[in-house]
Amino acid sequence: MLRSAGIKNRWMLSALCALALAAVSVSAAAADYKLSTLGPGTSVYVVMTTFANIVNEKVPNARIQVNATGVATRHTAETAMGRNDFAMASPSMIPLMQKGVGPYKRLPHSRELVKNLRLVMNFPLGYYHVVTHADSGITSLQDIKGKKVFLGPPGGAARRIAQRFVTAVTGYEPNKDFDSVDLGWDAASQSFQDGHIDVYINPTLPPSPVITQIAMLQPIRLLSLPDNMDDNPALQKLIHRPGGKIGIIAADTYGSGEVNKKEVRAIASIGGIVTNKDVPEDVVYRATKAFWENLSSRAGSTPILKNLHLANALEEANLPLHPGALRYYREAGLDIPKDLIPK
Repeated sequence: MLRSAGIKNRWMLSALCALALAAVSVSAAAADYKLSTLGPGTSVYVVMTTFANIVNEKVPNARIQVNATGVATRHTAETAMGRNDFAMASPSMIPLMQKGVGPYKRLPHSRELVKNLRLVMNFPLGYYHVVTHADSGITSLQDIKGKKVFLGPPGGAARRIAQRFVTAVTGYEPNKDFDSVDLGWDAASQSFQDGHIDVYINPTLPPSPVITQIAMLQPIRLLSLPDNMDDNPALQKLIHRPGGKIGIIAADTYGSGEVNKKEVRAIASIGGIVTNKDVPEDVVYRATKAFWENLSSRAGSTPILKNLHLANALEEANLPLHPGALRYYREAGLDIPKDLIPK
């Protein structure tokens, strides 16, 4: 009888141990990571949700949950704090965080927090489309005086860049020479469609899904940078900022709904995906590998993904790579600058 009880107890103990090990395995299999991005209507949203979807489909034991609210400056800070696992950042944001200025002026210890960030990849963030209604009478940036203009969501890096180039080109100041509209991305695109906004600015890759939709409903005009850009020091400084350049939007990008007959010159930006240094190396390695090796299969149904190329994954990079990303890029044969190798 005692022997029978002992056997039963050992069996129950073994069963409990097996259940405990199973629970650990389930927990490991369901490891969740949080990715924060800009809202729908931006190319950042398309790229980063594609990244999340590919990881969720192709990387076992890792699952990314997407948060598509808020602004990139906050997402980056939260990632540095360990409250977030992946976020969008741009090369232009990193020096601001390192100096504790601009949107990071009120963030305590931003100079230390930025040391927690690691780069996963860079990609074209977009061209700053400056869109107006074709019948608005606005044919250049100089015509926006007294108009309602959406520069980007309050507190975001996109708004900061848009304000700088509008002021550099026109000399106009927001809420003095024109009304700066305070809305999020979704609300702003809808408000523009409804005629409540005169000029809508969005840093997005062409052809932008949201601008394509607008052009299908009403004729639009894209406003171009002026010809005399070389004579404008403020504009030149903005163009040559970290991650900055000039982009060309073809005249037929948005079909018959676009009235432009000539190509449009636009401020362009490089963006990227950053992570926290404590995210496991193997997770970032497998996520990076899965993204680049499955990207082409998504570009057919999502044309803006054709702007992304592995060869440009480190373009304008000014953060150390995460060891997992570094491992993949070495395997892929990319030339890794010394300053991108984490210490």
